[in-house]
Amino acid sequence: MRRHRNSVLISGATDGDKRALNVRQRIAMVVGTRPEAVKLAPVAQELSRQDWAEPIVVTTGQHGEVVRETLACFGLRAQAELALPPGGTSVTDLTAGLLSGLGSQLRSSAADAVMVQGDTSSALAGAMAGFFAHLPVVHVEAGLRSGDLRSPFPEEAHRRMIAELSDLHLAPTHTAHRNLLAESMAPDRIVVTGNTVIDAVIAASRRPVKGRDPLVRGIELSGAPLVLVTAHRRENWGEPIRRIGRAVADIGRRYPEVVFVVAAHMNPSVRSALEHSLRGLPNVHLPGPIPYGSFARLLARSALAITDSGGIQEEAAAFGVPVLVTRDHTERTEGIDSGLARLVGTEESEIVAAAEKEFAREGVLSGGAIRPRTPSRGNPYGDGRAAARCAAACGWLLGARPRPDDLPKDTEEQL
Repeated sequence: MRRHRNSVLISGATDGDKRALNVRQRIAMVVGTRPEAVKLAPVAQELSRQDWAEPIVVTTGQHGEVVRETLACFGLRAQAELALPPGGTSVTDLTAGLLSGLGSQLRSSAADAVMVQGDTSSALAGAMAGFFAHLPVVHVEAGLRSGDLRSPFPEEAHRRMIAELSDLHLAPTHTAHRNLLAESMAPDRIVVTGNTVIDAVIAASRRPVKGRDPLVRGIELSGAPLVLVTAHRRENWGEPIRRIGRAVADIGRRYPEVVFVVAAHMNPSVRSALEHSLRGLPNVHLPGPIPYGSFARLLARSALAITDSGGIQEEAAAFGVPVLVTRDHTERTEGIDSGLARLVGTEESEIVAAAEKEFAREGVLSGGAIRPRTPSRGNPYGDGRAAARCAAACGWLLGARPRPDDLPKDTEEQL
């Protein structure tokens, strides 16, 4: 194990000294975007229940207020909030600002380890800042690979770089585990945990949501088939997102009995490009960004998701909801292999044809209501206990707990 500089919660104390003195070890959890908040929230909750750990949630400002709202959905709040420097819009400017801010925050928080999730600019900057501070880096959702360094951009490059800086790889699936081994990552540094988003989305979908938007509540209570739509990936900005919007508009006109909810991205230009062709259609709702609790409940009763989001590919699997993935590549190959997800790209005709096939399969063409399917081999992304494995693995890394068992292969867990 690579040794790290011990923080000064107690002057000169080693990890062993801290355990003997019953001092909790501080884990800085870097959260920049809503997906990071969703996927790290169950881990923060689990760590807060441990007698050896003190999670310190550090938000970077990458997604602003929506991160606060998402953390609040899980009863959490940030212990430290960074402010992004004004004017930086490029990936270069964003990463530089995040690295500077997180470096300062790690120095002031006396952290014992740094946890990052996924492949965002915040995650890369957090891993770099932890490495430069000689702190062990824990990577949640490690090992996802598309096989194309520039697709998705810049996320594929980010996750490969984070892997090189990490001391502990928390792989969500056995496929991700194999990817890490193929890159010569040390086998004893990898724990297969399942994906924490399954823990999160199941919990959120079952939790009553106070003050729900009347539109969202009405959709929840209606018996109409529901299709949930999102689009935001950087490689789809511009004409590809406009094509996705036109395809959804075409489907909406062909199937007036089907309700479409377009959950918009926070970026106004991305939102405008997607929604341009959809305005005025009576069965297409454009509520803007949807709070995570309401989003999880809508997804749970959806018949189909049309999305370029990696997280929604996983979340939909928790409910057996089929997904049309509007990308040319995906690092979530387990959904493709299980038959729950299909890569359809961004060509209008391909999206429309694929949606019609799903509708035919689910009975819409004969006037029936769509019903989500149950995965034939269980959920390929986990059993809902990933957060507990992540927390135990951190305890093992820091010498406070035994190493946890990996997620069983081919789990048949029904959630």
